[in-house]
Amino acid sequence: MSAAPKQTDRYKEIRNSKVLRDYFVEDTLEAGIVLTGSEIKSVREGGAQISDSFVRFDRGLPVMYHGHIPPYSHTAKSTTYNPYRPRKLLIKKQQALKWEIQLESAGLTIIPLRMYFKKALLKVEIGLCKGKKQYDKRDDLKKKAARRDEERHVRIK
Repeated sequence: MSAAPKQTDRYKEIRNSKVLRDYFVEDTLEAGIVLTGSEIKSVREGGAQISDSFVRFDRGLPVMYHGHIPPYSHTAKSTTYNPYRPRKLLIKKQQALKWEIQLESAGLTIIPLRMYFKKALLKVEIGLCKGKKQYDKRDDLKKKAARRDEERHVRIK
C-alpha cells in the first residue's frame, strides 16, 4: 500500500519571476518569516505575491517590504491586517552582519527569490543581487533566442 502524500505536497512555491530577468544573483540564503496565524493560512491557499518585494535591514534585522499576503478568506472582517505590511525575516546574526556589510560596500540589494513550505514552516529564499544593465538584458535575450534556434534545429534533424 502506498503512503498518503504529505500535506505540504499540495502547495506550490511562490516565485519571483522578475529577479532573473533584472538581476544577477550572487548568493542565496534560506530565511524564516514571521507571520500571523491567518497569514499562513492565506499563503497555503495560494494568495501570496513577492514580485515587487525587497529586503532592508532595520536595526540589524532583515525585514521584507511589499510582500503581498491577502487576508484569509474565512477570517472575520474585524481581524484584518495590512496585506503589504513589513515582515521580519529570521536568519542567523552572523549571516545578517555579513550581508549588511556587503549591501553597504558593494551596492547590492536583497530580493526574495521564492517562498516555499519546508515541512510545516514557510521559508523565504532571499538572494544578494546586483542589477543588470540594459545591455546585459539584451545579451541574455540573444543567448536565449540562439539556444531556442539550436534546439529547434536539432529537433528537425
